[in-house]
Amino acid sequence: MSSQTTIPTSLKFVKSLTFDLMGTCADYTTALLADLAYTTIPPSIDHEQLIKAWRAGFFEMIFELHAKGEEKSVDEVHRLVLDRLLDERGVGLDVVDEEERERLVMGWHRQVAWPDAIEGIQRLKTKYDCVVVANGTTRLQLDIASSSHLPFHALFSSQLIGYTKPDPRMYRRAIELLARKPEEVAMVAAHAYDLRAAKAIGMRTIYIQRDTEDPDEEMALIRSEVDLFIDGRLWVGTKGGMNELAGILGCEVRPMS
Repeated sequence: MSSQTTIPTSLKFVKSLTFDLMGTCADYTTALLADLAYTTIPPSIDHEQLIKAWRAGFFEMIFELHAKGEEKSVDEVHRLVLDRLLDERGVGLDVVDEEERERLVMGWHRQVAWPDAIEGIQRLKTKYDCVVVANGTTRLQLDIASSSHLPFHALFSSQLIGYTKPDPRMYRRAIELLARKPEEVAMVAAHAYDLRAAKAIGMRTIYIQRDTEDPDEEMALIRSEVDLFIDGRLWVGTKGGMNELAGILGCEVRPMS
């Protein structure tokens, strides 16, 4: 957990918090494991490893598309990566058919909140605008927010904004919609690439470490780059992650109604 007990100077003028959604606030692994338990994928294929490879492949393709100036929806990318992974493992359409593959892709629409996320965001909302700024369709974000019960003020999808992270125009447009200055908005994410892009246009940055994200990143380097680094891994429990962030930013625990 962070040893921070007071608001960092660089965050004192922040008025709005923009959140990455998938992986940062929502846990996709739990839902996908439940879906995979009822598939015709051979039992010799480890489900957890398949999910990790699926997630890594998703980011690889997103970065490749961004470098080429091309766009595909999150659902399209998930399907392309799934098809490749199954093909590499010798699983054809005769084993996992079209309908089942589409159902697996839609599993990314059904997620659960990390243990600290709902209470932490509720606390943060008492003092800050709390909005999602994430890649994907508005439908995807609505489905994730609904299934996870994450209580954001608003959802800004890349489909809605018209750009895809890490395109700087995505962050700038979100800032415009919030009617803020860059230094008045902090990006909260479990992805270093996201925060590096936000920092480059003058936003403040808050990293939430999650068990499933950034497996190849050096955490010590990230700590040196961001305004605030918080441990949100499962071993920390509900007091870490968003709840710790709320405490550092002076958002009181909300009494039970």
